[in-house]
Amino acid sequence: MRSGWVPERGDMIWIDFNPQTGREMRDEHPMLVLSGRAFNERTGIVIGFPMTSSDSNATNPFAISFQKGGKTSYVLTHQPKSFDWRRRHARAHPWKQVPENVFTVACASLNQIIALA
Repeated sequence: MRSGWVPERGDMIWIDFNPQTGREMRDEHPMLVLSGRAFNERTGIVIGFPMTSSDSNATNPFAISFQKGGKTSYVLTHQPKSFDWRRRHARAHPWKQVPENVFTVACASLNQIIALA
């Protein structure tokens, strides 16, 4: 992690999901950042979606799939999370960001779930 690094909206980051309970994800996983840089920097909190490469999500209607480097990843839009990204040792993911269309579809999926607009 570079000095002064702050996660930005649309970034993929690595973050520790522990502690977890029930069917929540655990351990370190990628996360798609929804919250903007200013919010993340001021609050130390990041809001986003967990991501996984588990094929068990292939039929999940709330999992947005995309391919990069021959690997399929899933954005889990039904599990929005907020974490203290500094205390959970967040760091940039080598893929940097998800494709713009994936980000747009993921946000639309969350909107369908919680009906913001």
